[in-house]
Amino acid sequence: MSESFLTPEGATKLKAELEDLINIKRPELAVRLREAIKMGDLSENADYIMAKEDQAFLEGRILELEGLLRTATIITDSSGKHDVVQMGSRVTVQEGGSSPEVFTLVGAKEASPRVGRISNESPIGKALLNKKLGDTAVAQTPGGEIRFKILKIE
Repeated sequence: MSESFLTPEGATKLKAELEDLINIKRPELAVRLREAIKMGDLSENADYIMAKEDQAFLEGRILELEGLLRTATIITDSSGKHDVVQMGSRVTVQEGGSSPEVFTLVGAKEASPRVGRISNESPIGKALLNKKLGDTAVAQTPGGEIRFKILKIE
C-alpha cells in the first residue's frame, strides 16, 4: 500500500465527514433499523434489507476514514523552499508552445485533475516530483510522452 498524503484542508474535510457519519448518520440509521425490525418478518422486509446494506456501507466508510486519518502524512510547507517540486507544491508548467498550466501536487484521495489538483501517483505528478525550476519533466501517459518545462514553483 502506498503512502497517503493529505493537505491540512483535506484532512479537515475528512474529519468533518467522519464526525457526521459517527454522530449524525449512524444514529439515524439505528432508528431506521429499529423501525424496520418492528415491521416483522425480516427475511422479506425490504426496509430492513436496505438499512442493513446502508449500515455495511456506512461502517466501511467510517473504518476507511479512520484508517486514512490515522496513517496519512499531512502535507505542510514547513521548509519555505520553492526551488524543488514537492508534495503540496503549486507548479506552473508549459508543454511545448501551449499555454501554461498550473497544477497542485496532492495525495490520491484529494486529486481532482479538472481543477488542477493532481496526484503524486499520476504519471504527471510522478514526473514533476523533485524537479527544479527550469527543468523539463517527462511524463509517460497512456496517450504518449508529455514534456513539461517548469516555469514556477510555489
